[in-house]
Formats: sequence, structure tokens, C-alpha cells
Amino acid sequence: MGVCKDRVVIVTGAGRGLGRAYALELARQGAAVVVNDLGVGNHGEAGETSQSPAEEVVAEITAAGGRAVANGEDVADWEAGKRIVDTALQTFGALHAVVNNAGFVRDRMFVSATPEEWDAMMRVHLRGHFCTSRHAVDHWRAEAKAGRDVDARIVNTTSGAGLQGSIGQSAYSAAKAGIASLTLVQAAELVRYGITANAIAPQARTRMTEEAFGASMSRKDGDFDLFAPENTAPLIAWLCSAQSGKVTGEVFELLGGRLSVALGWNDGPSRDRGAQWPAEDVGDAVAGLLADRPTAKPVYGQ
Repeated sequence: MGVCKDRVVIVTGAGRGLGRAYALELARQGAAVVVNDLGVGNHGEAGETSQSPAEEVVAEITAAGGRAVANGEDVADWEAGKRIVDTALQTFGALHAVVNNAGFVRDRMFVSATPEEWDAMMRVHLRGHFCTSRHAVDHWRAEAKAGRDVDARIVNTTSGAGLQGSIGQSAYSAAKAGIASLTLVQAAELVRYGITANAIAPQARTRMTEEAFGASMSRKDGDFDLFAPENTAPLIAWLCSAQSGKVTGEVFELLGGRLSVALGWNDGPSRDRGAQWPAEDVGDAVAGLLADRPTAKPVYGQ
């Protein structure tokens, strides 16, 4: 039946792109899926179709014999986050994983960024990662305190933009960097309750990436579509499964068939003079540190 047999998983932003691929793969792997999607456009504008994207994905899952329910709540709304979790519990009687995927982009060079755009990005990405997961954790924590076994997962979505920065995406990059750090804290705090937290930084063709990177996202390696959203879906399914229980606090990147795990921030080269540094000596010390440090990945767009 697949690696997620009898698991119940919430996927936010699951109406299109990566989220849709995740929902379909999770269902193929035996999970019951709450397909959450607000139905908005690439920049957060209202949708225009009569049937919501979430309903379309649910129809596709059920037609293939799977189990799914649509949910159109706003992931960044506190009470709506509880309703998303309640949808899983009331429809399927359990919840095992939350995949935080919902988001949009409003690309802007930093010198042109507005407070309204900045706040919108922080709301949908950072607050959106908080609300649903926090209510899910409340449920799992109560289960653990009641003496019931908990084997739960949080899967967050960061980005290469968050890990190394991306020109023209200061707000998006900052939000995605925050998500990577949030994942580390969740992993450290929640392990006692039987909850793991990991993040992915997918490199896939979506409405957002096509707008930012254009034709470069159509590249293929022979007949293999390197940027197909479906490439990331099996990793998501595994992270939501019982098999991933010993993996937490990691950030994974995936491009085509290349799966990697990020090293993360760590201590680099140092100089200790055993006393306060005179200002006139700092320059030479910094030059030595930078020379000894491994070359960093460049900011996207450089």
C-alpha cells in the first residue's frame, strides 16, 4: 500500500505545483490527505475558477481510489489553522503529518520594497508555517500527555533563496531563512513528544519559479525532466512516513535525481589574540579568516 499507509497528512497550498504533486504522491503511498488551498493566484490575488484547485486535486485522488478532503482555509489565520487540523481529525480520525507548502511571491529589489509587500510575505510564509503546525502540535502534545504513542511529522518549505539569498527577493529570502531556523527549533523542542521537524528546499518548476527564472526551469537531462514538481514528492512522502522517525532538524535539497542534505551554519575559522582587538588590527584578522573559510555559495542572481 505504500510508505504512508494509514497515515493522515495535511498539505497546505496543495492545489497546484509542488503541493499538488505532494498530495497525489501521498495518496498513492496510502495516506489520507487534507488538500488545503486558498485558491489564490501567484501573487496572492483571488482565484477565478468555479471549482477550487483543492477540489480538483481531491477529485483526482478519489478517482484513483484514494482518500482526500478539500479545505480552503487561510493558513496564516490563527483560527483557520485550527479548522484545518480539525478537518483532518473529524474526517479521518487522526493526524500524522503537516506539510507546510503554501506561499506566494512578490519579487522586488530591496530599494523598491514596500512595507505592505514585506508584511504580506512574512504573513503567508512565516505566520503560515506557524498557525497550522502549532494547532497540530497542540493535538499531538495532548495525545502524548494522555499516554498515547505519537509518531508525528512537520515538513516545512524553505528555499535556496532562504539558504543563500536571491537578488530581487529580499522579503521572500528573509522569510524562507526564518523557516529554516524555525525547523531547527521545532526539532529540538518537539522530539520529546514524538514529533520530528524537517525542511525541504525544492528546485522545481512552479508558477512562482517560472516567473522568476523563466526558460531555465524547462531544462531536461535527456528524457528526464529535472524540474518536474513530481521529483520532490517521494521525499515528502518518506518524510511523512513512519520510516523517517529518526530524522529530524534537517534541511534537504533536491534537484532532479540529486538529493542532498544541507550542512547548515557552523563555526568557521577563528583568531584568538587573548585580549581585546585593536581596531587597526581587525582588518588583517578578517582578511585571514575569509582566506581560510571555504567559498560560500553565491547569492542567486549574482
